[in-house]
Amino acid sequence: MGLFDKLKRGLQKTKDLLQTDLRDLLKSGEILTEPKLEQFYSRLIATDMGVASAKAIIEELREKHVGRTVVFEEVWDTVRAKLKALLKGDSGTLWDASQPLSPLRFAPEGVTVILVAGVNGVGKTTSIAKLANLLKKNGKKVVLAAGDTFRAAAVEQLTLWSQRLGVEIVTKPSGSDPASVAYAGCARALETNADVVIVDTAGRIQTQQNLMKQLSKIQRVIADKVPGAPHEVLLVLDATTGQNGISQAQHFSQTVSCTGLVLAKLDGTAKGGIVLAIRKEMNLPVKYVGVGEQIDDLELFDPDEFVNALFDQ
Repeated sequence: MGLFDKLKRGLQKTKDLLQTDLRDLLKSGEILTEPKLEQFYSRLIATDMGVASAKAIIEELREKHVGRTVVFEEVWDTVRAKLKALLKGDSGTLWDASQPLSPLRFAPEGVTVILVAGVNGVGKTTSIAKLANLLKKNGKKVVLAAGDTFRAAAVEQLTLWSQRLGVEIVTKPSGSDPASVAYAGCARALETNADVVIVDTAGRIQTQQNLMKQLSKIQRVIADKVPGAPHEVLLVLDATTGQNGISQAQHFSQTVSCTGLVLAKLDGTAKGGIVLAIRKEMNLPVKYVGVGEQIDDLELFDPDEFVNALFDQ
């Protein structure tokens, strides 16, 4: 199954919500009125794309179509074009969609350190495994550091993944200082001339100040071992959480300066609009999306493909 088909499958609920509402409200041959536009605004909000994104789309429709006879495909094209522009941000482009690793910032030389954070239950461990798989498939030697020392199950799960993928993992006894695991993981990566070390961290709620401080400590320890690291700080968000994801992204970014997002569990949610909300309100790019439960179901986020999957018939 190709990227477009995976996105199309994963975004089915969001797509159904958008297409059904737009076709119900904006019928060809009728005049597009302000009341209809307001109704559509409410439906856009239901996809969790956020007020700013929804308003931007409505403004575009108001400027180009209000008071005119609806030609459905023209309205559809306007919404599609605006969604793509919002997702790409001010730069107008993100990365090379033909290169699966292009969203990642690699160290100029030596080992690249990727720190992964997120709240409990977002699919962080599985996302790390998927990312390790993607890196390995593209020729990178990977080491995992199991920094979630508070949950033995998390270490066991990541260890199982490492065995399946054939990558090395660094662990320490339950209750160990997570920063020491991160340090040991970086040390091992340097010893073995690995290309990338992915550091897992304990799931934490963004309002738990002591745990957030611990995350800062992990970041400092990594920088002590590998100058300039971490090169990526990826925040894993659960697409089904909707607007709460904005709060998570804000708190984590304040603590560890996130460089991008991995949006997990995009399949099976009608809240795919959260991608727009985060891009618009946080100016933080979604780098990868999880579109299924299989190890290969992690895809580079391509705004054009994302929007095309939403609008494909």
